[in-house]
Amino acid sequence: MINIHSNNNHEKQEAWEERTRMSKKTDNSSTNIYELLLEASEKKKKEKREKRAELLKSVGVKEYFEEGSIKIDMRTCKGRECNLCVEACPSNALYWKAGEIGIVEDLCVYCAACVFNCVVDNCIEVIRKRPNGTVEKFSTPRDVLTLLSNTGSGKRSERVKTRFP
Repeated sequence: MINIHSNNNHEKQEAWEERTRMSKKTDNSSTNIYELLLEASEKKKKEKREKRAELLKSVGVKEYFEEGSIKIDMRTCKGRECNLCVEACPSNALYWKAGEIGIVEDLCVYCAACVFNCVVDNCIEVIRKRPNGTVEKFSTPRDVLTLLSNTGSGKRSERVKTRFP
């Protein structure tokens, strides 16, 4: 009888080790799936950046911001009457379509020219991220002027500090 119990214990031990091995395999496969999804996501972002760089190069516009977004509130837009944002856009990301202003997101460089030229406050909203991580959000010409003034004075301060330490 003692042999039967020791065999049972041995079989239980082997079964437990097998379950442990299987759970480790499952854990590894889930990690691999996560890594694969992460790699696919990074690959997709890289392809999008390359496509965007190619489009901007063809238009002759340089990109200064890492990320951004632009949206137009069609309820307040007077584009039918003025079209100033379309004319101001250096990359031709804004265009006139079927009674409203359209946006080609891949062409937009988030430069703020459209917001600065818009006659309606809070009609166009631009959010952009600088390479240093600073996120800027603006939707009125006054916001754009303030932002440009602060950026310009910051650059002037940096130049003065480098010349006169």
